[in-house]
Amino acid sequence: MRKIEAIIRPERVSQVKDALEQLGYPGMTLTEVKGHGKQKGLLQQFRGSTYRIEFLPKVKIELVVENGDSVEKIVKAICDNARTGAAGDGKIFVWPIEEVVRIRTGEKGKTAI
Repeated sequence: MRKIEAIIRPERVSQVKDALEQLGYPGMTLTEVKGHGKQKGLLQQFRGSTYRIEFLPKVKIELVVENGDSVEKIVKAICDNARTGAAGDGKIFVWPIEEVVRIRTGEKGKTAI
């Protein structure tokens, strides 16, 4: 099993969610987060003054899937639907998962996803 964690722009969440649902992966966790990458925030001007917004709003999408082709399909779908071509589009992390347990039933492994 793999955990896919994607940090994307908030305005791209609905496109990514729809793409994942079309692939058959409706279950995900969304978290509103803030952060910055190499661009170190954003310079804004307001009433003649320039100021820096250091931590930009982002959304983190998390889902756990089986190994195999599904991981590549999901990563591609996220990239295709989250990409604007500008700095700050986000990152995707893929982590190995040792075990999954559904709390309500005690099911483990693939059936608990």
